[in-house]
Amino acid sequence: MARKSLSGMTGIASTIARSTTSPSERPSKITAPALGALQGSLAAIREIDPGLIDDWGPVDRLTPFTAVNDDEADDGLESLTNSIRDQGQQVPILVRRAKAEGRYEVIYGRRRLAACRDLGIKVRANVQDLDDATALIAKGLENAARRNLSFYERARFAQAILDAGHQPATAKAVLNLSAAGLSHLTKVTQAVPADIGSLIGAAQKSGRPKWTALAELFIAGKLTERTADGILRSANERLTSDERLDHLIREATKRGARHDDIAESTPVDGVTIRSGRSSVTLTVKRSGATAEFASWLDTRLQDFIKRSYAEFRSSSPQDDE
Repeated sequence: MARKSLSGMTGIASTIARSTTSPSERPSKITAPALGALQGSLAAIREIDPGLIDDWGPVDRLTPFTAVNDDEADDGLESLTNSIRDQGQQVPILVRRAKAEGRYEVIYGRRRLAACRDLGIKVRANVQDLDDATALIAKGLENAARRNLSFYERARFAQAILDAGHQPATAKAVLNLSAAGLSHLTKVTQAVPADIGSLIGAAQKSGRPKWTALAELFIAGKLTERTADGILRSANERLTSDERLDHLIREATKRGARHDDIAESTPVDGVTIRSGRSSVTLTVKRSGATAEFASWLDTRLQDFIKRSYAEFRSSSPQDDE
């Protein structure tokens, strides 16, 4: 994150951001150990009954889909629970005091909290006094340090921040985005129905181009939520999240191409017949060589259509029922 974007931060958000901003000679990737060391130095860690901790803020990842892709299998809740059972909770979660006396709100670490809850043990938590904006920034920074969100997870997270009433500046700070970057994310969440996105999943390997392509299909009216739902639900259940996204784009593109496939012929100069899936149209120019023919046809077209339709009916026996 650029230095100028840290100027307004205070407390833990500023500390996290500055401690994980690597000098130019170091790798730019933020590491989880660095954040864990920071948390251990804050001298505010205590063990809390998970039953006293409530959810807070927007969900920062599509948790039901963290194990959709084979290479993400180790990120599942079961694996985390087993790890904490065998080795203990290595990294504290971050909480703040709730308005209700004796209760807390989790800022980040929902999966660690869920694992400890399942194990029936207290959770190690770093308790800090944070306002909403600072809590969101801390949440985004920690998440970037532990595992990069997929493009779609970032889009959903950004949209959730905005839907909660926060300013775009907060969403940009949380996810380290430019104005254009935020626009790319919200274009997807505003065009792709949330239920369709949930059916697809996190699509960890798929970036902006594919999600933007899907958004464009919805924007252009070539794909509806109902059609997309049908395509996804009829797809092979073994498809990964990324493969579901590819499948939906491919099928929607095919259908759009079929719908747009119009055959055009010109039997006589100035006369055009267009035949598509939804209609057949005849165009005769009222200028040039076909001007007189257009006028002649105009006076006879109704009779011509009636005779042709009668001929069609006589040659195509109808059901008696």
